[in-house]
Amino acid sequence: MLTEKDFLQIEKKKSSIDKVKNQLQDFENGFPYADIIQPATPHQGIITIDEENQAKYVTKYENRIQKGLNVAKFVPASGAATRMFKSLFEYLHATTEQQVKWVTDQPYSTFLAHLEFFAFYEDLKSVIPDFEHLKESLSQSEFLKIILEALLDAKGLDYGALPKGLLKFHQYDTESSTPLEEHLREAVGYAVDASHKAAIHFTVSPEHHERFLNRVAQVKPTFEKKHNIQLDISFSYQKSSTDTIAVNPDNTPFRTATGELLFRPGGHGALIENLNDLNHELVFIKNIDNVVPAYLQPDTIQYKKVLAGVLLEKRDHIVDILSGLDKDQADATQKGFEFINRELRVDIPQAVLDAEPDKQKQYIVNHLNRPIRICGMVKNQGEPGGGPFWVKQSNGDITLQIVEGAQIDPENVDKQNILSQCTHFNPVDLICYLYDYRGNKFDLTPFVDKSTGFISEKTQNGKPLKALELPGLWNGAMANWLTFFVEVPITTFNPVKTVMDLLRPQHQQQRNATDTHHK
Repeated sequence: MLTEKDFLQIEKKKSSIDKVKNQLQDFENGFPYADIIQPATPHQGIITIDEENQAKYVTKYENRIQKGLNVAKFVPASGAATRMFKSLFEYLHATTEQQVKWVTDQPYSTFLAHLEFFAFYEDLKSVIPDFEHLKESLSQSEFLKIILEALLDAKGLDYGALPKGLLKFHQYDTESSTPLEEHLREAVGYAVDASHKAAIHFTVSPEHHERFLNRVAQVKPTFEKKHNIQLDISFSYQKSSTDTIAVNPDNTPFRTATGELLFRPGGHGALIENLNDLNHELVFIKNIDNVVPAYLQPDTIQYKKVLAGVLLEKRDHIVDILSGLDKDQADATQKGFEFINRELRVDIPQAVLDAEPDKQKQYIVNHLNRPIRICGMVKNQGEPGGGPFWVKQSNGDITLQIVEGAQIDPENVDKQNILSQCTHFNPVDLICYLYDYRGNKFDLTPFVDKSTGFISEKTQNGKPLKALELPGLWNGAMANWLTFFVEVPITTFNPVKTVMDLLRPQHQQQRNATDTHHK
C-alpha cells in the first residue's frame, strides 16, 4: 500500500515506516475498550484531605521549593477557539429568515442581552463604526449579525480563528485579561522557585505562535515588576512526527488530490513528547481554558500546593524504599511490598513472596521506579469528559486510570453500570514528578499504553475518512505511571467550552460587583 514516494514523505515528517505501518494495523485491529472494574471513589482510590493536613502538605511543598525544587507549569494551548463559537457561527451562516426567528431564542437572546458583560465588549465596539447608532436603529437580528461578523471574522476581532489562550475572558476595573495572563497570575501563586523564577511552558500551533509572543511582550514586564519575579515563558509545537496517517473507510491509506498520504495531528496525547522535552522535576499541568479571575484564584493556588505536597510525600516514600534496596537495607523489601499493596492496591503474587531476594527487589523496582502523577478530581456535576476508575491492565494488574466515556463499551451493560456509578470527574488538574529516585530524568515514552488510542470518523473535502488519535495525554500516555487521585473543590474547575460559559458567575467579577452595588 505504500510507495517509494510515500517513504520519502514519511521521512520528511521525521516519522518512520514502522510507525506508519503500526498505525495502519491499528485501524485494522481497532483498540480494546477499557476493562473498568469499579469507579474510584473517596477512600476507594480518591484521597480526601482535611484542613489540618492541607496545611501540612502546603508547608511541605513550600519548604521543598526553598530547598531548590525545580518546578514548571505546562499548559496545552494549541487549540483554536472555533468550537467556542459554534452556535454563533450557525447564526451567522443562517438565512435572514432564520436569523429573525432565532434571535429571540437561546443562546442568542442571552448573548445579545449581556453583551456588555463580555470582556471583549470594548474591543468589539472599537471595530464597529457607529456602534450605538446601529444598536438603536437596526432590528435585533440585523444588529446581532453585525456584532458576530465583527467578533468572528478576520476583518474584525477574528475570534473565530484565534486560539482560546488569546481571547479576552475576564474584565477588571481598568483592563481585560486573556487565559494566558490568568495562567501567569496562577503560576506566580504556586510555581515560583527559590530564585524567584516562574517557568511556564505553552504548547501552541505554529500559526498562533507570533500572536502569543506579542501578548507576552505586552504583559510580561508588568507581571515581573509587580511580583518581583522573573517569568521564564517558553513555547513548543506539537511535533510533526506525532501526526497520524488517515485512512479510507476500508482502511487503505487516504490520499490527497495530489496523491500524497494525509497525516493529521495525533490529539493531545502527542504532547507527551513536548512534556518529555522539559527538564524540570515537578510539573503542573492544566488546560488553557480552565481559569478564573484573580479574586477566585486563592482556592486553586491552595490546592495546587496541597497536591504538590501529596506528590512529594509519596515520592519520599518511594525514594526511601528504592534507595534502601540499593543499600541492601534489611527492611526495604518489606517496605516495598507494603507500599505496593497499601498505596497501589496490588496484591503481591505468592510466587514473588516466595522468590529469591534479587527477584523480589526487581519486582519492587519495576513497580515503583516510574514517573508519578497526582490528579485532582472534582465531584461529578454532569460535565462531559473522563473520570477516575480502577482498570484491569493487560498484565492483570488493577490500577487507577482516567478513562473517557468513549473508551467504555457502549454495548456492555455491566461496564455502563460502573460508568453510571462514577462520583467524580477529571478536570485535568495534574502534578507530575519526572525524575527517578536517583535523580535522573525519566524518558516518558516507554510508559505509554499504546493500546488506548481512538479511531474517529472525519471528512476531508467531502470525502469520508478515519482518523487515529494517540493515547490521550492524561489517559493512555500516562497509563503506566504511578497514579494517585485527590479530591479537590469544584471551585478549582471553571472551564470555558462555549462563549456563553463566560457569563457564569465565576467569570464575572465586574458583573458580580455591579449586582452587589445595586442591591
